[in-house]
Amino acid sequence: MSAAQSEMTLEGQLGALQCHFTWDLEPGRNKLLRIKDMLQDIGTEGGRKWLGHIYNLQGYVHFQLGSIEEARSFFSRAEEAFRQMRGAEEGPWLVVTYGNQAWLHHHQGEEAESRACLSKIDVLMTEDPSQDELHPEICAEKAWTLMKFSKEQMRLADDYFQRAIRMKPDVVEWQTSHVLLLVNMSKHSETGVEEDIMEKLRKAKEQDPENLYLAAVYLLQLAEKGQPDQSGARELATKILTNPFSSYSGIKPLLWFYKTFTSLDETVALAEEALKLHPDERYLKRCVALSYKWKIWEKDSRSSPSLIEKGIRAHEELLSLYPDSSFMNRMDLANISAKSENTKAKAEEILQQLLAEDLEPAEQQVFFNFYGKHLYFMQQKLNMAIQYHMKVVEIPIKSYVQKSSIQFLEKIRYNQEVDRFLSRLKESLK
Repeated sequence: MSAAQSEMTLEGQLGALQCHFTWDLEPGRNKLLRIKDMLQDIGTEGGRKWLGHIYNLQGYVHFQLGSIEEARSFFSRAEEAFRQMRGAEEGPWLVVTYGNQAWLHHHQGEEAESRACLSKIDVLMTEDPSQDELHPEICAEKAWTLMKFSKEQMRLADDYFQRAIRMKPDVVEWQTSHVLLLVNMSKHSETGVEEDIMEKLRKAKEQDPENLYLAAVYLLQLAEKGQPDQSGARELATKILTNPFSSYSGIKPLLWFYKTFTSLDETVALAEEALKLHPDERYLKRCVALSYKWKIWEKDSRSSPSLIEKGIRAHEELLSLYPDSSFMNRMDLANISAKSENTKAKAEEILQQLLAEDLEPAEQQVFFNFYGKHLYFMQQKLNMAIQYHMKVVEIPIKSYVQKSSIQFLEKIRYNQEVDRFLSRLKESLK
């Protein structure tokens, strides 16, 4: 076989693999940086049952960001984590990991090592009796990975979770992650979380009683349906505060519960208590900053200068803790800084920096919506606000911020320019 033929064969084999490099993830750099931070905040304890999947995605993200040796290390850790969790040296759960390793070796010109990984996959696939469809382990990992990306990929994730669960209905963590995905997909819908998803959420909670994140999400969704359980929230808070912390410890959905169904003072107190117990947890500092933002922008209240100062300090610390994914944090910092005469100049400086940046379309949409509201509510500049809300709508991404900008424009339809714009929009949607 010629070298060219051999190379084509290898490329064909790699392209047919089921792994992160063939799943059409293709996020932009900023999205990759946010996912990198998100995975770090899950931690090894918070994501124990998904540790192999976490390491695989971390490896892929680091590879795409150009950190080849870190990617190599994470893929090796994924391999070891799967072996420990499954209690076996080899199995179909390693197909994705070997595929990732094969791609990495190929990209680095390590063709012999790449072929060795392909041989391992061939052995595992030969041992798999169900050749007609993907193995449930592959479906589950693909689903878990896709749910971290776009709305379209979330819908695919739903399908792959269903396939995995249909083939292996007794894997509790698959059931849990699937129902959390369904809740997340329903969050911004007009009807909210439907009753059939609430029932799945209830069953998942029964099957996975130690999962405090799931318990907090269920508590919050019950409250959204008109059944707030104050004593249950306090009991859950006690459990969460005494457990190891991560983004899946349950603190954030619980803070949302406190914000909506108790008081913002209690919300801030809970976040501060958690950070006092776990002072080195980066993710908790993010939660405390979030609680300050909520309190500062509480409707019909006037924030004290000391609270605004605490909010600014907390968000400034996040800039150093999350330097690679600071987009939302900088907007929040500008928003809080605009509340005080002493820091309004700081707010304007941050906003002008964001205006000058080359943001990805989804980020542009979020920022233009935010800036339009800032211009209208903080600076009373209606005409400029209109222009930025129009920019939001013109970006061809359906999202809740796009809906928000359309709603803003609908309220001022008496403006002839706005009326013409909305009429053209209606025509284009026919």
